[in-house]
Amino acid sequence: MRKNNLSDCAVFFDFDNTITHFDVLDSVVENFSVNKKWMAFEDSWKKGKIGSKDCLSGQLKSVRVNKSRLDSYLRKIKVDPYFKKIIALLEKDGVRPVILSDSFSYFIGSILRYNGIEGIKIFSNRIRLSGDRLIPAFPHQHTSCRICGNCKSNHLPHGRGAEKVVIYIGDGLSDLCPSKNSDIVFAKGNLKKFLLKEGKPFIPFGNLKSVYNILRRMDI
Repeated sequence: MRKNNLSDCAVFFDFDNTITHFDVLDSVVENFSVNKKWMAFEDSWKKGKIGSKDCLSGQLKSVRVNKSRLDSYLRKIKVDPYFKKIIALLEKDGVRPVILSDSFSYFIGSILRYNGIEGIKIFSNRIRLSGDRLIPAFPHQHTSCRICGNCKSNHLPHGRGAEKVVIYIGDGLSDLCPSKNSDIVFAKGNLKKFLLKEGKPFIPFGNLKSVYNILRRMDI
């Protein structure tokens, strides 16, 4: 495989279970739901009966948490320590990574800020806090595809062949489409299983330390 310079790359990260060590969105739903109705939406989503917009909208109807409790919970969540190192490594070559997530910008922005990380561009779904309710919005849903609330592929550079080498790092079902439209993919979890089944080349990773080490050597 040919070697690439970081300055030639555009780098995109999933958030939950990629930058964090677990799925934050799932944990918020599990910890702050007042009933188990959210589980039926989760099951329907996993079976492909509904997309993530309908799943998340349904699940959040069971959630009751005010801003103070939510902020206190998010403040305790740590990101993979190598994410900061990757940011520093990329910025030396003038590359600013982008986060693409089917979670919510309030969660992501708060966690990054509490971990001392500022200025990262985020494309995700949004929530509005109203008392103890979380009201979702999906400004980046594809007009024709209803699988994901946030169409991650739409945020990748188009006509990238002669311009940027697109690197994508992710783990889940919402990462399937962008992985198909990227040049280099780091994968774990359900994304890894999918790419193995599809026969698409990828670089397996367990945490961001291995991603950092490969990017630092740029032997990809």
